[in-house]
Amino acid sequence: MKVLIITYYWPPAGGPGVQRWLKFVKYLPGYGIEPVVYIPENPTYPLLDNGLLDEVNPDTTIIKHKIMEPYAWAAAFSKGNTKKISSGIIPNKKRQSVLQRLMLWVRGNLFIPDARVLWVKPSIAYLSAYIKQNNIDTIITTGPPHSLHLIGLGLKKRLGVTWLADFRDPWTTIGYHKELKLSASAEAKHKALEKEVLTTADTILVTSPTTKKEFEALTSKPIEVITNGYDVEKIAKQPLDEKFSIAHIGSFLSERNPQILWESLAELVSDNADFKAHFQLKLIGAVSREVLDSINKFGLNPYVNNLGYVSHSEAVIQQRKSQVLLLIEIDSEETKCIIPGKLFEYMVSERPIVAIGPQGADYAEIIKQTNTGIALNYSEKEKLKQSLLGYFDQYQKGSLQSYAIGLQQYSRKSLTGRLAEVLKRQ
Repeated sequence: MKVLIITYYWPPAGGPGVQRWLKFVKYLPGYGIEPVVYIPENPTYPLLDNGLLDEVNPDTTIIKHKIMEPYAWAAAFSKGNTKKISSGIIPNKKRQSVLQRLMLWVRGNLFIPDARVLWVKPSIAYLSAYIKQNNIDTIITTGPPHSLHLIGLGLKKRLGVTWLADFRDPWTTIGYHKELKLSASAEAKHKALEKEVLTTADTILVTSPTTKKEFEALTSKPIEVITNGYDVEKIAKQPLDEKFSIAHIGSFLSERNPQILWESLAELVSDNADFKAHFQLKLIGAVSREVLDSINKFGLNPYVNNLGYVSHSEAVIQQRKSQVLLLIEIDSEETKCIIPGKLFEYMVSERPIVAIGPQGADYAEIIKQTNTGIALNYSEKEKLKQSLLGYFDQYQKGSLQSYAIGLQQYSRKSLTGRLAEVLKRQ
């Protein structure tokens, strides 16, 4: 069985967006499915990780076609702002410059559903010929960017191929959507396109139960939940940090700025001399100005080890070296469906997770079921402090570790097996 996978993010792209389909492509041949990957020839990736190129099977067929990207043009005026916005880091409204507000308005209202929409028509034309010549009858599109689903929509209408639309994140309810300064007509167009994709695709793939429930209100098509997962990493056992390191790995956006955490840490540093002597806040990845300002406001700067963006392999090493791992999600109804990809790597690191997010978040149930840490909401400050003190006590005794259960269901190989079953039912 041959399947065409249409994706924007592919090595050397860095960040979480590349991992899902890089791993599916890695394991699909073992289930009797040959993946053909379609990617842009000249993409504008906000993050690069050349180490991921080594994970691409040299036998995988990869086809490319040129893309015109507004982000490439915008970089000529403001490279820094362009890079931040394209990677989802949107400044706080009160701190947005005139240029930033203009860029967000243009991004939201002139390029619908997103800035990669100019790749849609050329890709439909190019892939129509390729699909016919190579006898492909099943395609998969993965978003964001959700403009890639419009490629699938066009190919479905033109050729009648079987089409699976994979949503790594929601479309009109994703956290940053309301920050795009959308006009009423632009908002209506987003919703119309979303509904057309959901009602035209043969099967919808989502990463969380809440997104499935949301989409069931919009379509009667089959919806399958296949979460992200972890892969077997060939990394030697790491010595733990000597400090009581509490590490956040990944983009730390301004909307995820957890005042409850900074207050708790500041009070623990003030009230507990041992905690003060051993504590370290480790930040790995892009961190917004608002988060850094809050850390400074609470007097935590002396305890910060800010490593910036690192390769995926180095991020995994840092996960396994850290004493405690932080998972922070925006406190809103829209983010209950978000299950960050890093959660699954966290779970196999044998380090306890402290998660802070909305009440009823999908990831909280996974953490509970796998016994990999604690999941709190933004009103549970005292519980957070007590949990951190409990982990600190175990750290001092040399016994701090998580004891996970039932993780195999989240291995990339097992998840690919579930994907293969879905594909073979089409």
